[in-house]
Amino acid sequence: MASLADELQQLFQQFSGQLEAAANEQAVRKVYADFGGANGAIRLKQKELIKSAPNDQKRVIGQATNEILQNVEAAFNAALGRLASQAEARELARSVDVTLPGRAHRLGHLHPITLARREIEAIFAQLGFTVAVGPQVETDFHNFEALAMPKDHPARDMQDTFYVAGAEGAAGEGADVVLRTHTSPVQIRTMLARKPPVRVIMPGTVYRRDDDATHSPMFNQVEGLCVDEGITFADLKGVLLHFARRFFGEEIGVRLRPSFFPFTEPSAEIDFSHGTCKGRGCRTCKNSGWIEIGGAGMVDPEVFRHVGYDSEKYTGFAFGWGIDRMAMLKYGVDNINAFFEGDVRFARQFR
Repeated sequence: MASLADELQQLFQQFSGQLEAAANEQAVRKVYADFGGANGAIRLKQKELIKSAPNDQKRVIGQATNEILQNVEAAFNAALGRLASQAEARELARSVDVTLPGRAHRLGHLHPITLARREIEAIFAQLGFTVAVGPQVETDFHNFEALAMPKDHPARDMQDTFYVAGAEGAAGEGADVVLRTHTSPVQIRTMLARKPPVRVIMPGTVYRRDDDATHSPMFNQVEGLCVDEGITFADLKGVLLHFARRFFGEEIGVRLRPSFFPFTEPSAEIDFSHGTCKGRGCRTCKNSGWIEIGGAGMVDPEVFRHVGYDSEKYTGFAFGWGIDRMAMLKYGVDNINAFFEGDVRFARQFR
């Protein structure tokens, strides 16, 4: 039994030495676990001795080790108390000048493009349009072919495309996977998934090889699609006029100029009267009084053929423009890159 007491005392001294050197609560708890925990050195020694001792000595061994474990527990709690007292003393010794002004936390706010997008979505929601989304990496079929633009169509030259390496590892104009150049593929996916009537807008990020003051290789676009029986060009202009006056103000006018798009016929360029010069003409609008916004038109029957719609029964219109361009006009921003540079001083101006 004398040797048992010596072994236990030796373990307790090791525990006490390591506990004294522990500098924080995490270290104190580790020392306790190493010696007094369920798999600690003292408990393992107790199990080892009890297993090999004669029956008449097992009780004595248990009492001796339990007494040491109680001392370990007491020392552990004392160490935790000491650390708590030291932390409290440090807090009480810390001086605070209560006469200093408070430090207010700056509140975050939405990016101007997000503000513009949400306002666009809210305006069209009041007209019964829902929001549809789709993948940014698209197939050639959804991005071009289903929109009446086969591989040899000259209209593809109007959109300088980022091609993605396909399963064969080839990337180039022959590839079948692209970064979408417009949100029109969402129109195709929507029409393939549901039957008319359809009334949706498709906001999202698109990609083209453009980079200057008014163009970015990545930009945000919104398109709209309305398909039903009896839809006319007059419905298209009415929707655009309602949107323009809600987004820019009641004095805004809408002009539609004949144009060409492979997926609409007839097609038109959308112009809004320039709100800054009130239509009188200035350098920004090139003295015309109008700002080109995007494109629109009646959905081409060829598009309906690709999605299985009866072009003899249904008609529809589609439109689209850049959300970034709309935000530039609404907030008076003269360079599109300001939206993507991450300058807090710029973003802080918008609420």
